[in-house]
Amino acid sequence: MPHTPRADIVRVIARSHLEDRGALMPILHGVMDELGWISRDDVTVIADVLNLSVAEVHGVVSFYEDFRTSPPPAHQLRLCRGEACQSVGAEEFFTPDAVAALTSGGDIEHEHVFCLGNCALGPSGMVDGTLHGRLTNDRLLELTAGWRA
Repeated sequence: MPHTPRADIVRVIARSHLEDRGALMPILHGVMDELGWISRDDVTVIADVLNLSVAEVHGVVSFYEDFRTSPPPAHQLRLCRGEACQSVGAEEFFTPDAVAALTSGGDIEHEHVFCLGNCALGPSGMVDGTLHGRLTNDRLLELTAGWRA
């Protein structure tokens, strides 16, 4: 069992939910909120605290897309490919040239999502967690300009 400061943080988060019914999901979300990702060692600590197998905890972590199993990149770009955004030009963000321009020279994660709930202001996207509407390639390059070396 790892005994690192990270493991101690995970153990505190896990123990704080021991009285919760279905504690695993709140614990995993707590680890994500506090540490940004869930490591293999975190899974082991959580399994120990909840008296579950490592496989059970890993199964939940690997099933849900919202749980990261590696450190997050420096920057995140999530662009909507939903029908409402496509109908007002979002497809221009997904051409190979546009993707290369947006992600070159940095630690950047570029994700396609299918609805950010901002349909009336499409095309929509999230830039480092902030929602933006009425996006264009030029506006995206402006919003992400500081990301490129």
